[in-house]
Amino acid sequence: MAWQDTYQTWVAYPELDADLKKELTATTDQEQLEDAFYAPMEFGTAGMRGVMGPGINRMNIYTIRQATEGLALFMDTLDAATKQRGVAISFDSRYNSELFAHEAARVLGAHKIPSFVFDGLRPTPELSFAVRHLETYAGIMITASHNPKQYNGYKIYGPDGGQMPPKEADLITSYVRKAADLFGIAVVDEHDLRTAKLMTMIGEDVDEAYLANIKKVTINQDLVDEIGPKLKLVYSPLHGTGKMLGAQALRNAGFTQFKLVAKQAIADPEFPTVPFPNPEFPQAFDMAIELGKRENADILVATDPDADRLGTAVRQPDGEYRLLNGNQIASLMLDYILRANQNAGTLPANAVAIKSIVSTELATQIAHNYNAEMLDVLTGFKFIGEKIKQYEQDHSHTYMFGFEESYGSLIRPFVRDKDAIQGLLLLAEIAAYYQKQGKTLYDGLQDLFKKYGYYAEKTVSQTFDGISGADKMAKLMTKFREEQPAEFNGVKISAVEDFAQQTKTYADGHQEKMALPTSNVLKYLLADKTWIAIRPSGTEPKIKFYVGTIGTSEADVATKLDAFENALNEFAAE
Repeated sequence: MAWQDTYQTWVAYPELDADLKKELTATTDQEQLEDAFYAPMEFGTAGMRGVMGPGINRMNIYTIRQATEGLALFMDTLDAATKQRGVAISFDSRYNSELFAHEAARVLGAHKIPSFVFDGLRPTPELSFAVRHLETYAGIMITASHNPKQYNGYKIYGPDGGQMPPKEADLITSYVRKAADLFGIAVVDEHDLRTAKLMTMIGEDVDEAYLANIKKVTINQDLVDEIGPKLKLVYSPLHGTGKMLGAQALRNAGFTQFKLVAKQAIADPEFPTVPFPNPEFPQAFDMAIELGKRENADILVATDPDADRLGTAVRQPDGEYRLLNGNQIASLMLDYILRANQNAGTLPANAVAIKSIVSTELATQIAHNYNAEMLDVLTGFKFIGEKIKQYEQDHSHTYMFGFEESYGSLIRPFVRDKDAIQGLLLLAEIAAYYQKQGKTLYDGLQDLFKKYGYYAEKTVSQTFDGISGADKMAKLMTKFREEQPAEFNGVKISAVEDFAQQTKTYADGHQEKMALPTSNVLKYLLADKTWIAIRPSGTEPKIKFYVGTIGTSEADVATKLDAFENALNEFAAE
């Protein structure tokens, strides 16, 4: 069916939601309409995410119903007892998040599937926890994480509290496609749902259970008791879900000298004080830095709207603040976790840390220093969750820490997704550890560089908007595969890992089979220990280029990164 026909179906539907109808009739831009109606939304590495508005390629009550219908049809194939375990549902502070959460419950109710819906906004990690705590079969999180305000999204979680892995996600997607008539999906009135006990509100009871588990994140309580009341910390939830649980977790642990960035502690779908509600961007810290300077704060921390990502800035001797990136934060965390456990005699012989294939190799060196294994997995925290589940079953390894370069980590596996509330608590403890030595987190990072080498990484994104974007992205990936560059920046490529073909090809031509699942990712390993990876985003119309290298100093490694970035851009533009 041509996009114009799909568009006309929406225009002609007599019961179309009034707000969507108003927006649809007001839109005259043909390119914008084509993008909204040319193809349905698909699940990526982190579920379904897109701009809100009318259309099959937009986030709205009808695409939410369709996605939930796919989950419900899948659950209809399960035995009665499993199906009756139901689905936990949470949502963030974005426009329509609560509406979408309740629409999902109404679809589930039509299939006699119970839902357990939070009474207000909650973080993504608490939804993951709720699935495990309530022993539901699945979970739904309505969030677009760190995306701009016009976006929303939909994540499905499995029985272990992790995002659905590719096999199950693909199966659900096949059921979603069977629900082709978006306007024909049955929903149940919310009052009837509650009367039939098919919708239960949850909230403080799950909060208390989650916070009880959060206490286990603290490794050295004596240290926290001693330094915690002296540590000055500023925290910004960036208008999202982190405020209540984050502040309470800090208080419960003993970090009492913290201040909230007042304006950013207000849950607001406009995200009025930041251009992007993302702790990866320096602008997200502007207000925290202003408050930090007034309070003479030691560290600043910020979480994204669904509280699965954590950023930080550290006060320097001149009173200014230095931002740390996701790889640096994770390296400090891993080093502290392994050292603290080693000192306490609690480091298991089969300890393992897990990271994505585009995350820093500094963490690998740190793990090996403590005789721990480092495992690389594909991008997408679901793959870390899968390994945690495997290790629980076969006892081959003991999970210590998992992270991705994009500011997300998991410390204790009572959650199976990135958890910035846990990260907030551990980072405060690490700051206390260094403060006791008269140092800062930044000093601690320099100590790691002096020991292991000056590692640095850079991520560069190219955006491909609109209907032609996907085709342009595919052509660029084909170019890198078919033209086979032999070097970047004058440094020879020693091996190429093609995760789509599952092959590792060395410079002399011989190949090895790779064990990781299929994914559209290329990774180049260079002779000087530099690596370059190319990956289309699973949630945004972008191709991401990752560069990681090592140098003799901070200045040296920065120069190398810039040179490799230029070489990469030149090849991509040829």
